[in-house]
Amino acid sequence: SFVIVQVAWGSRLHFTFHRNASIHFRMLKMTNKYFNSPRTGRRAAVWILFVGLAGGIGCSEQNQSAERDSRRTSDQLRLERETHQPRRLDSEQLPNLLRITERVLAGGLPEGEAAFQELADRGVKTIISVDGMTPDVETAEKFGLRYVHLPHGYNGISPQRVQELAKAVHAGSELAGPVYIHCHHGKHRSPAAASVACVSAGLISPAQATTILELAGTNPHYRGLYDAAREARVFDAAFLDELKVDFQEVQPVPPMAEAMVQLDEAFERLEVIAAADWSVPAEHPDLVPAHEAILLREIYTELLRTNEVAEYPDGFQASLRESERAAKALESELAARQSEPATSQPTIRLVELFNQVSENCKSCHVKFRDPPLNSAQDSQR
Repeated sequence: SFVIVQVAWGSRLHFTFHRNASIHFRMLKMTNKYFNSPRTGRRAAVWILFVGLAGGIGCSEQNQSAERDSRRTSDQLRLERETHQPRRLDSEQLPNLLRITERVLAGGLPEGEAAFQELADRGVKTIISVDGMTPDVETAEKFGLRYVHLPHGYNGISPQRVQELAKAVHAGSELAGPVYIHCHHGKHRSPAAASVACVSAGLISPAQATTILELAGTNPHYRGLYDAAREARVFDAAFLDELKVDFQEVQPVPPMAEAMVQLDEAFERLEVIAAADWSVPAEHPDLVPAHEAILLREIYTELLRTNEVAEYPDGFQASLRESERAAKALESELAARQSEPATSQPTIRLVELFNQVSENCKSCHVKFRDPPLNSAQDSQR
């Protein structure tokens, strides 16, 4: 910047200030005789000294102020990371609701308009689903919420997905916050995704990563999810600023993942029926026991016909066939109970068959779904 000093006789001095407060000047319409004159020389010298000191002090104060602001901002971010503690929130509509930071919440699937209304009331602007289920984009839009689909499995979170999640919660993201990250139950995948995203974006410290999973009640057997949280590291802010991500409302999901979603839903419906002593529940007259058992069995039957399953280990295929047989037996028992209640098997038999299918699923998950991404079992797929 230039500072122009008006000297008594109308001539001008032009000064350029630098950070080291040095001054460069040149004379305009002024000859050496003015500086050689005792009177004018002293006057010009006084102006130069005054302006030089003022400029030097001004630049120094500006530099010190900028440095203080920079230190203050850095200290504030560090303090927020160290002092902010994720916590549970009470909610009737959102399962297992957690507040990770002021910008990020995590929990279970929002079902029905009341759930989306609560999200809007809490100030949420963007919903991120890490579940395989197709997001309810239509209902979200009714409440002014944007949906983003970034699904991942129970066996961990890929490096690409980690970057996408970090970008999604980053302050410079195109996605408006606060952000709500959810899976189905809000206990396993969404806490892991929220933890990894917040650590990678610098919103929480790496030391807090696994505490979020513990707070959510994430099963410790999901080693891939815990590994993802433990291994998360902060990305450079400039990297996240430059990172390009095509955030989509719905992502294509592999047939296996889609079938797992359907199985989860089928089990939930049958659990409601079991709680009603294997009869049509009064609060859900649309749930007919025999029909729901057929739907469960059909999922296994169709899975066994896919090329994807044919590429899995023999043990995985054997587990599916065993589950299919148990589901078919459950289907037959419920059909008999519906047509001839007096001659049907007692309830204990239905419980045994249902538990058999459930236990098959759990053991299959432990062997083939839940091991970390870099495990030997995963390499067999």
